[in-house]
Amino acid sequence: MINLKSKVVLITGGSRGIGAACVKLFAEAGADVAFTYQSNAKAADKIVSGCSNNSKVKAYKCELNNAEEIEETVKNIYSDFQKIDILVNNAGIWKYGQADKMSLQEWEETIRVNLTGTFLFTKAVIPSMKKNKFGRIINITSTAGQRGEANHSHYASSKGGVISFTKSLATELGPFNITTNSIAPGWVYTDMTSDELSDKKYLSEIERDIPLQRVATAEDIAGPVLFLASELARHINGEILNVNGGSILCG
Repeated sequence: MINLKSKVVLITGGSRGIGAACVKLFAEAGADVAFTYQSNAKAADKIVSGCSNNSKVKAYKCELNNAEEIEETVKNIYSDFQKIDILVNNAGIWKYGQADKMSLQEWEETIRVNLTGTFLFTKAVIPSMKKNKFGRIINITSTAGQRGEANHSHYASSKGGVISFTKSLATELGPFNITTNSIAPGWVYTDMTSDELSDKKYLSEIERDIPLQRVATAEDIAGPVLFLASELARHINGEILNVNGGSILCG
């Protein structure tokens, strides 16, 4: 039912986890896909080769804490694809840090990658979306950005900032037929959470707190992202869609 043929999507952090699942699903829906990766060219190439339909899929190496590199990457994508209709801001980091022991460098790294990186990619695509009178911006945030998260205050703060950024853009860009929404996952099986979820006792505790009794897969998150990018969601704007199996009921 969802057909994104003729659309071009840019997905940040598309070589693994939620990003990789999004790349595959958008390609299956007929979109042409550009995605960024930080360092693992082998994983990025595998994602590209795994998309075997008629969609154009291309990977771009990009460091998210480098403003000039982000700007150059987006310029190259426009050169290769001519437009960007949909932006999925997915790339991010999640690191442990007690507030009283966290260094300024650790704090700033997370804010720079998760919040500033989202801002920079978004800023780069807005002019073209305004000109074309069409755009879909989908930010991957977190339930931590709504309720906070002990020992991850830098992460929660960065995602809370993206949530506010999402709502602000929804109002600012809506008149240009550009919608801005967010997916806020809870626990998800990804490389980023593999250490924590490999602890069977801890995993059991997590699952007990989820009404659906299971941790999400990356594909469970990619589906709602695709929905928000589609015409089915054309009147949804400024929404923070929680995808957590009912474990955290924040609106």
